[in-house]
Amino acid sequence: MPGSVIQVKRKENLGLLERLYLPMILKGLAVTTGHFFRNLRGFATGKRRDFVVQYPEERVDHADAFRGMPVLVALDDGEPRCVACGLCEYACPSRCIHIVPGELPDRGIERWPRVFDIDMSRCMFCGLCEEACPEEAIVMSREVEISTYTRKSLVWTKEDLLMAPDLLKRRLDFVRAEYDRTPDLPDGQD
Repeated sequence: MPGSVIQVKRKENLGLLERLYLPMILKGLAVTTGHFFRNLRGFATGKRRDFVVQYPEERVDHADAFRGMPVLVALDDGEPRCVACGLCEYACPSRCIHIVPGELPDRGIERWPRVFDIDMSRCMFCGLCEEACPEEAIVMSREVEISTYTRKSLVWTKEDLLMAPDLLKRRLDFVRAEYDRTPDLPDGQD
């Protein structure tokens, strides 16, 4: 015989209190009351033990690996670092990135994004565009507060997405450390 037979008690005789669930209700009330008085004592003495952020005035410092909305890294002259290779557009699972490449023959850069739009209503902040970018031109910022009254204003253009590299230093350092790379600096800079 492969195993033993177990008899299941289908009809268990419950007492009157157990059928009314009164002991469990009282136990739940005791736990709630204990939390209430512990929090009340913390407010009265000023020694709160809970984690509360007074939101508009205080901000939470997220970890370096936190992924907010994607933004474009700007060069010193204010132009995007992007070379319009289209890898981020191809890697995006929600297809929210739209790039139209252009040419700049007079600046020494062969390609640049003439149009770079991200539909933030479709973006899921996955970070695949950041991983696909070989130029570190698109990174995930710490910004998550995107509110608007219309869907049309959730399509962010190249000018809306540009951010200075010094504002993105923590994220760029994290990405470089994650992939064990160093930035390509022009000749003469350390």
